[in-house]
Amino acid sequence: MKHILLFICLIISITCFSQIRGTVTDINKQPLSSVSVYLNGTVTGATTNDDGYYELDIKKAGKYPIVFQFLGYKTIAKDVTINQFPYLLNITLEEEQVLLDEISINTKENPANVIIKKAINAKEENTNKFQNFTAKFYSKGLFRVKNAPEKFFGQSVGDLGGGLDSTRSGIVYLSETISEITSQKKPKSFKEKIIASKVSGSDNGISFNRAEQARFDIYQNLMDIGDSKMISPIANDAFSHYTYKLSGSFYDKNNNLINKIKVTPKRNNEKVFNGYIYIVENSWAVYGSNLTATGKQLGVPVIKELSFKQDYNYSKENEAWVLISQTIDFGFSFFGFNVDGNFSSAYSNYNFSPVFTDTTFSNEVLSFAKNATEKDSLYWKTIRPVPLTKEEISDYSLKDSIKTIRKSKSFLDSLDQKNNKFYPLSLVTGYTYNNSYNKWNLTFSSPLADLSFNTVQGWNASTKLTYSKQLNEKGNRWSIGASFNYGLSDERFRPEIFYSKQWNNIQRNRLLVSGGVTTEQFNGRNPLTKLRNTISSLFWKKNYLKIYEKAYTKIQYSEEVINGLWVQSSLEYANRKPLFNTTNYTIIGKDYPYKSNNPLDESDFSASFTEHKIWIATVDAVINFGQKYLSYPNAKFNIGNDDYPTLYLQYRKTFGADTENLESDAILAKIKQDISLGTLGLFRYNVRSGIFLEKKDIAFMDYFHPNGNKMRFMDVPNYISQFGLLDYYTHSSNDRYAEAHLEHNFKGFLLSKIPLINKLNFHLVTNTRGLFTSNRKPYFEYSIGLDNIGLGKWRFLRVDYVRSTYGNVQKSDFLFGLTILD
Repeated sequence: MKHILLFICLIISITCFSQIRGTVTDINKQPLSSVSVYLNGTVTGATTNDDGYYELDIKKAGKYPIVFQFLGYKTIAKDVTINQFPYLLNITLEEEQVLLDEISINTKENPANVIIKKAINAKEENTNKFQNFTAKFYSKGLFRVKNAPEKFFGQSVGDLGGGLDSTRSGIVYLSETISEITSQKKPKSFKEKIIASKVSGSDNGISFNRAEQARFDIYQNLMDIGDSKMISPIANDAFSHYTYKLSGSFYDKNNNLINKIKVTPKRNNEKVFNGYIYIVENSWAVYGSNLTATGKQLGVPVIKELSFKQDYNYSKENEAWVLISQTIDFGFSFFGFNVDGNFSSAYSNYNFSPVFTDTTFSNEVLSFAKNATEKDSLYWKTIRPVPLTKEEISDYSLKDSIKTIRKSKSFLDSLDQKNNKFYPLSLVTGYTYNNSYNKWNLTFSSPLADLSFNTVQGWNASTKLTYSKQLNEKGNRWSIGASFNYGLSDERFRPEIFYSKQWNNIQRNRLLVSGGVTTEQFNGRNPLTKLRNTISSLFWKKNYLKIYEKAYTKIQYSEEVINGLWVQSSLEYANRKPLFNTTNYTIIGKDYPYKSNNPLDESDFSASFTEHKIWIATVDAVINFGQKYLSYPNAKFNIGNDDYPTLYLQYRKTFGADTENLESDAILAKIKQDISLGTLGLFRYNVRSGIFLEKKDIAFMDYFHPNGNKMRFMDVPNYISQFGLLDYYTHSSNDRYAEAHLEHNFKGFLLSKIPLINKLNFHLVTNTRGLFTSNRKPYFEYSIGLDNIGLGKWRFLRVDYVRSTYGNVQKSDFLFGLTILD
């Protein structure tokens, strides 16, 4: 009975709020999606869904001029008289017949070039007409998978939310948002307030659709599409990247002449589009666009293709052509997952004369209204400008019906019972026991995953046991655990314990208490990974890793005090003692012994320092200038600000040592930034400097150590903080020091212009590094290399030729890096 009443209420709500509805098809009776349906004289109204269905909210009977507009099809303006509701109005649209104007054909210059030049010159005038505005924004996002694999790297994929059919195909993500957006051209500012958010099958309903990311601004020289900076067909330098052809012209419903222009890249490997752009004669404003880019052009090889279509409408209020709808379609495949995605957007209720104050804009660019995630289906029915398709209705219905079941204790316990099975292979892969209903888990990491070799411990491995408990959805959680390391050669057992507590996902204030016995690299920045040292030791007998033992107790606290300012402090008491080689084992047999574990002199097998006890206190601050952030109901996400650098400051004090000479005070500062130069590529810099307030014969691990490298491979993320050919410890300092790393990745700007080479889609990279320490000559490195090396979508290799200079000593070598780790 309850279900029958619910069905009756649903029918009544549809009748009450869907006053004019119908289907829009082409002449072949195929449904047309994203058709704009609105009253003549207004800017926006409704939009058809993928089934061609629309619903236009008209509350009073009478005569109405209704317009059906779709890019590439003839616009229809139909006068209807409505006496009763609902009113059914089905429409068939014919493709627009574009004709070449005789005068345009007879001109000596390419007529498309003339139109595009005028459009470029008129950009400032046209965008000034809507330089400040507020509007309502609707977005719907959908991901659909086809033939999803049952396992991913040996782990069960599951049913991906319950939307898969027998072929493991179906919708895996469906979400909608309604937002209020506020935009200002100069200075460029934008904010969004989500007033309603819905996610199929999700209890919290938090959608990650954002208006700022969804809007592809064709008037900008560079269009932000994800992390890619795509060159607009009407960019100021567009003629350097595109050729144009006038496909024809047609008149819209108001007798405006619209020019349809084909856009073709000059070089396909650049950040460019293929497709069409529509320009209004005389005003030279954008009427619409239908553009496509490949994954290669986007710089995201896993994407097959991304296409988007935009429709603009004329606003009498400000005599401007404004964006009313946009659809984005894309597909990608990765590790057996074949996914098609679609994002549709609609803009309405424009106000082009808003009053802005000094407090209108802030660093908060996204916020949620109260109860935004708790709107019921009736609310969505009345406000949704794009009706749901049958498939989407089915997905919502299915996932909402199983949502309660999937939160129940019986279901979660049955799921845990299946996933918590322990297999013999778990000793290799690790094991996690989950209690999903009570939100805790116990995790065991396999010692084989941490297996490594060094000359002090020989073969050694660690295992870790962690208990974690989530207290609420707002980030309040804690964990406790222990790790155990054992070395086969030194026969030494080293245990550690820890307790971690986080209070929320806003300030992310976190307390960490730890203690035990461990080994540490003399350079606490850990320039050498265990894996690389294992390989270099066992196959080339190069034991670059230099370690000491530390028995310690430490307490650490961190918090984002205010937006953009992170503060961290720690206090540690440690007993530090030297370690020595205990093995000469190697896979490739060689008679000579390993070098010593002494970082000061590898030929000296005596202790590099005297065992001692000491206190270490540090205070760190990280300042992200102009940091923008997103405020979600239960969390704050920082998105930074590319216009400003990030500043790191540290004060470190060692005290209470066995001898006063080991005590020191050091101040460190670092500034870094990634600067996008558009089509010119990406420029990055990282400058680090510090000083010891008094020069002393302190323990060597307390020195400043630059990140050196003596192997042929480097981690690409460290290219901006690590030297390529510098010894690990020859330039360590207990006085003043400074280092600088500068890198420019041309991202195809140069190589894409060279015939044949441009087909390889390589990126040219240049790098300069400098190190300055007291009482030493400066050390410099210069490199040139190729990034994005590989085949097809698998492009993960980087190769650099590096040359170093230190006084009269010069070195050079080739270095290899894996960008898949970047």
